[in-house]
Amino acid sequence: MRWDALFADLEAQLAAGERLDLDVEVGERARVDAAAVELADRLRGSLGLRIGVHLGSGTVYEGTLSHVGSQWLVLDEERHQVLIPYASAVRYAGLSRLAVGAGPGARQRLGLASALRGLARDRANLAVMVSRGAAGESVLHGVIDRVGRDFLDLALTPAGEERRPANVSGVATIPFGALAGIRSVRGADG
Repeated sequence: MRWDALFADLEAQLAAGERLDLDVEVGERARVDAAAVELADRLRGSLGLRIGVHLGSGTVYEGTLSHVGSQWLVLDEERHQVLIPYASAVRYAGLSRLAVGAGPGARQRLGLASALRGLARDRANLAVMVSRGAAGESVLHGVIDRVGRDFLDLALTPAGEERRPANVSGVATIPFGALAGIRSVRGADG
């Protein structure tokens, strides 16, 4: 009888030790997995959700997260879409805890320059928010004429006016690092 109790006690201790080892291993794997998650993964996991993007100036953009690239995201507002470079954001609100890794799709690999070239190709009328640090953003209206590796040329026009030679008041060259966001009118599907 004593042997049965001794072996039962030893088996219980062994099982408790194995559970503890498993708990430690699971915790360590969770930490390793969490350390590999990138912001873009969390943003992809939040597609379709209403989120807030807070800029360093205090400006907050709120809308439904509709697109996520490798360096930018797009929020759908009621009448506009806003492209925001990740580098402009200092805080996000409303993100899902879900993280979705980049798949084979090309959109995840599109950098900021690629997204801006698409806007230039569409000749879209834009409101470009240029960061002035804590002082907020200045807003320039126009059409992107050219996109370089780390800058864009914006043909300045009156708000809502088409880009015609008579409407262009100048060209502003804007480094990507100064972009706080770009707002365009939503298409017919929005």
